[in-house]
Amino acid sequence: MRLWVCIALLSIALCASADRPAVVRAGHFIRDAVGGARDMFRAYKDMREANYIGADKYFHARGNYEAARRGPGGAWAAKVISDAREKWQSGVSGRGDEDTRADQEANAWGRSGGDPNRYRPKGLPSKY
Repeated sequence: MRLWVCIALLSIALCASADRPAVVRAGHFIRDAVGGARDMFRAYKDMREANYIGADKYFHARGNYEAARRGPGGAWAAKVISDAREKWQSGVSGRGDEDTRADQEANAWGRSGGDPNRYRPKGLPSKY
């Protein structure tokens, strides 16, 4: 629920001085953010299904890449979700700061339009 409130408030703030009506721009931003969240969830679901050692960075980059391609709302949703996930995991998983930094690098790479296949491990089924 907090995510939706944040999306709504950010949408209004970003659209305050828009050349198009604020409601239209806010609608596009929200649509992109929801789609981006779906992209992130699909990448997470695929990562869990694949259960392939060493593929997590690929799925991080792919989810962020697909979300960011939707537009500013998708990129924003990808950043919020990635940051929250890494903050939560760094305290729970025990994998350490190095793994968190590598995950964040893959997240940023995907969000900036970098090819997620840079992180694709050999042997990962072509389904993904």
